[in-house]
Parts: sequence; C-alpha cells; structure tokens
Amino acid sequence: MIPIDIRPDKLAEEMLDYTRKLGQGMENLLNADKIDTGVSPKHPVYKEDKLVLYRYDTPEGITPKPVPLLIVYALVNRPYMADIQEDRSTIKGLLATGQDVYLIDWGYPDGADRSLTLDDYINGYIDNCVDYIRESHGLDAINILGICQGGAFSLMYTSMHQEKVKNLVTMVTPVDFEAPGNLLASWTRAMDIDLAVDTMGNVPGELLNWTFLSLKPFSLTGQKYVNMVDVLDDPDKVKNFLRMEKWIFDSPDQAGETFRQFAKDFFQKNGFINGGVILGDREVNLKDLTCPVLNIYALQDHLVPPDASRALKTLTSSGDYSELAFPGGHIGIYVSGKAQKEVTPAIGKWLNEHSAA
Repeated sequence: MIPIDIRPDKLAEEMLDYTRKLGQGMENLLNADKIDTGVSPKHPVYKEDKLVLYRYDTPEGITPKPVPLLIVYALVNRPYMADIQEDRSTIKGLLATGQDVYLIDWGYPDGADRSLTLDDYINGYIDNCVDYIRESHGLDAINILGICQGGAFSLMYTSMHQEKVKNLVTMVTPVDFEAPGNLLASWTRAMDIDLAVDTMGNVPGELLNWTFLSLKPFSLTGQKYVNMVDVLDDPDKVKNFLRMEKWIFDSPDQAGETFRQFAKDFFQKNGFINGGVILGDREVNLKDLTCPVLNIYALQDHLVPPDASRALKTLTSSGDYSELAFPGGHIGIYVSGKAQKEVTPAIGKWLNEHSAA
C-alpha cells in the first residue's frame, strides 16, 4: 500500500487557497451581470404560434453565400447552446465561413399546444419556415443543419420534401435507437408512454432534464460543482459557468402528442430502421432522401452513441454521404475549443463546396 503523504503545511496552504477562492467567488457571483441567451446579433423574420424564426446578422467584412442555412434544434432545452459565448459559438463560426444563418426557436409550449403532432412540427412549422426562406431568397432549395432531435426532424423533413433541401448536415443525431450503449433509449423502451402523456398532458421539461442528468449523475449533478471552485476567482469563467447552468435548466415542456409519437415511433419502435412512422398520410422513408449529407457525431456522446448516428450511412439514397467524428461529448461538440477549430469550419467548408456545385 502506498502511504498517503498529507503534510500539515501543505494541507493548510490548500485550505487557505480554497477559502480565498470561495470568498472571491461569492463576490464574483454577486457582481455577475444578467446571463445572456446567445451572443450573436439576430432579428426575427417569421413568427407562427410559439415559434420564432431568426436570421443572424452577417458580420462586417463577410459576404454571405447565396444558399442560406436553416438550423433545426431539438425541442428539449433551448437553441442558444449553439451560440453560448463569444469564443464558443457554433453560429458565430458558421457566420465566419459565409453562411447566411437562420434558426428556429420553438419557444415554450403550453396547454394550448398539447395536441400538436409530429406532422404539425415537420410538415407544418418546419415546412413553413423553409418556404419563407426559399421565397425570401428566390431559391428552390436551401441548406439545413439539424441538431440532436432536430437532426431526426430534419431527416424526416428532407425525406418528405427533398426538392426543397439542397444539402443536409446532421449533428449528434439519433438514427438507430437500438444501438449498443444507448441508456436513454433503454429506459424509454420500458416506459408506458400513453399513461405518462394521458396523465400529464404536456411532458414537463424539468422531468426530462432530470432524466438526462441521471444518465451521468456523479459528473452532471455533483462533480461539476466541486470543480466550480477552481474557476470562482475568475469573473469571466464564472459567467461562462452560469451561462451553461442557465441553459441546462432552461427546459421547455414537450407537447404531449408529439412526445407520445416520437417516443413510441423512435425510442420504442426504432422507426428509421423498421419503418412505420406516419406523418399526415405518408410514411417516412429515408430512401427518399437523395441530397448530399454530412453526418457529424461525437465519440464520447452519452446521449447519442456513435453507432446510433453512424447507422444513417446505409439508410438514405444519397450518392454523396460524408461523416465527421469528433473526439468529445454531446455538448462539447458545440462549446469546446477543439470543436470551434475543427467542427464548425469543416461544416462551413463542406456547405460552401456543395452549395457551389
């Protein structure tokens, strides 16, 4: 057994440093400004019910490319994760590559939205936003970037409206819900979805959020607050920590019927693989998707394991399919310094090459 060397002078020094950081941290927390939700300038261009479609301002000195890009985010949590801070912004990086960026903000569903279905989201809201952008730019087709569940929505949308989508990028997108290591899917398969929705109506965002945190309870609910002490004496790092905390707990409720169908058709029936997903009067078939696809996944993703995303490769009819593996996690693919240097520039480069073709 290796003896533990705990010298009194060393212990006292560490305790003093810990106390100093706590004291400075309290001052920094009290003086912290209001935490913003997104840092890149944008303006609303289209509204429908709770939905707002934003267009981001083009940075000075950048000429936007002719084919605009629509970002479709998940219904869970808020889309400002993609624009969380100045030096950790996927959107800012895309703008720097010349992308003309639009983003759908789903808002906060309430009781009036309980009966919204997947068809309402895919063939209603998304299609209306795509048509607005197409008409504004005088184009037949635009580019789409789908993130997480928004990637699954984008796959469904593109397969049903291929003529309106020029290029598709999917990020950490679940495709095979029975892929190994998918703990969230395993839990959801055991749920009585009908009982949950019939009882609650809309599914509380707080319930879903704590479910996600429970997938990694030590690191996501305990260890990060212990580690927080190391940054408390730096006002900028404190603000960045608070930004992330705000996003984590900013969880909209889910429209009951949409949650019911998505959970049953995908988590329980693996709809992209096995078929049977009906939107309106049509069945979703990824073989109807023919445009170029860039599929990006994270190698340490605990929510969407790599195999769950890589399954897309054989499911579409695209003759131009590419993959990009990122050595990080589900959130790090947006906010890590490595992602800013590798992932976002790669997306912009791929879109520019394919939009010009």
